[in-house]
Amino acid sequence: MDNQQLWESALIEIEIGVSKANFKTWFKDTFITKREEGSVFVAVPSEFVRGWLKTKFHKLILKTLRSLSDGVRSVEYVVSKEKPKESMVGEGSLGLGLGKIELPLDNFYVNKKDNLNPRYDFESFVVGSFNELAYAAAQAVIKNPGGAYNPLFIYGPTGVGKTHLIQAVGNKIRDNHPNKNIYYLTSEKFAVDYTNSIQANTVGSFKEKYRKYSVVVMDDIQFFSNKERTQEELFHLFNTLYENGGQIIFSSDRHPNFIPGLEDRLKSRFAQGMIVDISQPDHESRIAIIKKKSTQSGFLMPDEVVTYLATSVEGSIRELEGLLNSIICQAQLKNKTPDLNDVKGLVKNNLKPKKMVPVESVVKTVANYYNVDSETIYKKTRKKEIVRPRQLIMYILREDYNTPYPTIGQKLGGRDHTTVIHSYEKIKRELKEGGSLNQEIEHLRSML
Repeated sequence: MDNQQLWESALIEIEIGVSKANFKTWFKDTFITKREEGSVFVAVPSEFVRGWLKTKFHKLILKTLRSLSDGVRSVEYVVSKEKPKESMVGEGSLGLGLGKIELPLDNFYVNKKDNLNPRYDFESFVVGSFNELAYAAAQAVIKNPGGAYNPLFIYGPTGVGKTHLIQAVGNKIRDNHPNKNIYYLTSEKFAVDYTNSIQANTVGSFKEKYRKYSVVVMDDIQFFSNKERTQEELFHLFNTLYENGGQIIFSSDRHPNFIPGLEDRLKSRFAQGMIVDISQPDHESRIAIIKKKSTQSGFLMPDEVVTYLATSVEGSIRELEGLLNSIICQAQLKNKTPDLNDVKGLVKNNLKPKKMVPVESVVKTVANYYNVDSETIYKKTRKKEIVRPRQLIMYILREDYNTPYPTIGQKLGGRDHTTVIHSYEKIKRELKEGGSLNQEIEHLRSML
């Protein structure tokens, strides 16, 4: 995405997480003026606004930009009233007989009543083997909200289309069931609203606000981890909605059983409905995604380019879409269809090389995923709840980062290299048998 597209997409997400008054006051006349070496420079109209964004909204802005672009490391705020030049995307033609090229990220807005973004629909949603079960469950909920798969819990790594799917469900229920009162929000927004209500002594109003809806769609509930009071409020809200025949839809980056500090009673509530995952798209699904996204943009991608992109970009759908947008923009600027060499150059310049991850980072990530103390991984213990994560750590270090067996053993408490080999081969055999372990490994990889 170019600067304008990135900031417009960020504002869509930010608007959901702040009050209407705050959004209008502090984000008016802001824009990205440039990006350099991972730093995003946001222009603001005054020094006062600069100070306020930096003090009050910096974490939200940084988190949102990072979720949209993997290369963002920091955000700087500069006072500037000079508007950026209007984007030329959408003007002219590539001479392909396809008319204008228009990137499908502009001209959309968040519905103020239900917080749903209308660009998340099923016309732009690609169904493949990686998400077909989640899609089928979503369709069942649309036909019978409150009756089929309640709650619907969708989990998977970042950038695979969870938000797109759950918002598309909300939009479709609104269209098919006008009597349904729908509301979409993030878990962070729910937690902030609850905290503010406690401070303002308005908990009663908070409860009434969320209990009036017949369909609640809540994103990223992994952020409820270890937030006991907020979890308790969610539990009571869940019970009220469920007893009143309301539909609840959740998303998370992992299965609820692997969210650290999540209360058992919430896990039990989630399990009474449908828990289904979305994994990283396979090769055929990536091809379908590229073709659909490029066609929607009015751009006919040559088959050899489609195949190359599907083979080269193995990351998230978000990463694939970002690269596709760059290709379309380049095509528009040069007024020519990009050939395979052009695309190879863009891929090389836009995709980050796979970085080496320190052993400590792998240990911490896997330990958190399985809700165990990372320090116990290094200890001489044969407890099942520790041995299993340790074996997975050994497998990932060897398989993904080609770490030598002796080094792995040394780093993980001074173990013999034969122990590491045994663990690696054991996990490798289990993965060939199929089952949930494959999904767990993919989730861990996405988190690393």
